[in-house]
Amino acid sequence: MSAIRRCRPPRALAGLFVWCLRNTGVRQIPYQFVHLYHVANDRLITFQYFNFLKRMYVTQCNKDLSQRAKLKSDSIVSSFHELQQLDQEEKVVHKISPVSPVHRSWSETSSRNELREMKSAAETEDSVIPVGAKSKEDRQWKEMKLRLDDLPGILARLSKIKLTALVVSTTSAGFAMAPVPFELTCFLLASLGTGLASCAANSINQFFEVPFDSNMNRTKNRPLVRGQISPLLAVCFAASCGVPGIALLTLGVNPLTGALGAFNIFLYTCCYTPLKRMSIANTWVGAVVGAIPPIMGWTAATGSLDAGALLLGGILYSWQFPHFNALSWGLREDYSRGGYCMMSVTHPGLCRRVALRHCLALIGLSTVAPVLDITTWTFPIISLPINLYISYLGFRFYRDADRSSSRKLFFCSLWHLPMLLLVMFTCKKSVLEKEDKSDLLGRSQERALEIRLP
Repeated sequence: MSAIRRCRPPRALAGLFVWCLRNTGVRQIPYQFVHLYHVANDRLITFQYFNFLKRMYVTQCNKDLSQRAKLKSDSIVSSFHELQQLDQEEKVVHKISPVSPVHRSWSETSSRNELREMKSAAETEDSVIPVGAKSKEDRQWKEMKLRLDDLPGILARLSKIKLTALVVSTTSAGFAMAPVPFELTCFLLASLGTGLASCAANSINQFFEVPFDSNMNRTKNRPLVRGQISPLLAVCFAASCGVPGIALLTLGVNPLTGALGAFNIFLYTCCYTPLKRMSIANTWVGAVVGAIPPIMGWTAATGSLDAGALLLGGILYSWQFPHFNALSWGLREDYSRGGYCMMSVTHPGLCRRVALRHCLALIGLSTVAPVLDITTWTFPIISLPINLYISYLGFRFYRDADRSSSRKLFFCSLWHLPMLLLVMFTCKKSVLEKEDKSDLLGRSQERALEIRLP
């Protein structure tokens, strides 16, 4: 029994030693596999070696797929000097020939390769493109060729044909409101002369504002800005419109109308245009420019400046403030980018107040018309709804001061003016009524003289 007891402890220690070896061996097996993989990867040829050999073969044997490149210098150069070197160096680009598909037959590929080799000599001269020379050509200004078919449209945009049509329509309204019999020849001469004078003024205005119009999104597509027409041709067009226009107004109509037309061209080109970049007073000067055409129509019919002509000019003068102020409110970014000094940019509060003030002034001017014996008393009554509506939109523009209210006021002004002039023409007092009144006044004065005489 004693011998058996003495032998048990060694057996227990041996079993414990075997159990420890088993556990450590199992744990070290993954580490041993990783070590063997690294050793094999260092000693054996891998996929990276095959890829490197392939690239070396392509660059040395197949020269069609290679490109000429200049090695970059090791010295540290600033980015500015690198750009200068790239501009000065002549870059040469070789055309890479396409690789034929694998699934095609050998005969097709061989025939196409022969054709390709025959054409390669002719294509090599065309394939080499001097990039530096091309970039220099792109940087230079290119003169646009003028076609005769495009010339009428270009001249129409140069003369602002829509604005000219508005000027001629207001001149026609002033001629129609004059208390004299209608003469077709005088009307046509006055309309044609006023239209030519307006075309001349607008062309000169665009000639002076080319560098400023190029900075504005609204005017960057004008003919002079895009180079569709030369400045010399624009000046010649303005002279060919202005001189005959003033001559028609002076000789064909009367000297007073011709003087007003010449003064309006001077006021628009020499006063309003430079003031746009100097002071907000340009808006009031531009309103005077827009108020002169109906006065010209009145003087063309009557040959004199009367109270009716001043009233029509006052209506056009007041109408332009809500029209232009609402338009300029949505173009504030453009005007500030172009360098124009507008009320909407520098004095936004004044811009809204002036627009509302002149909307209310239209109501008062419409009331003065029958007092001056130009229209009947139905005119202020019929025109009151449209005047109240534009005044309401002017108040909304003054209160809200946003793009939505300014846009509504602008579009209302587009139909408000022709509607007001049409109502004014329908309520105009006829020439016969005025002649009868003048006869009655003359007879009453004669009777008064007869009574006074003994």
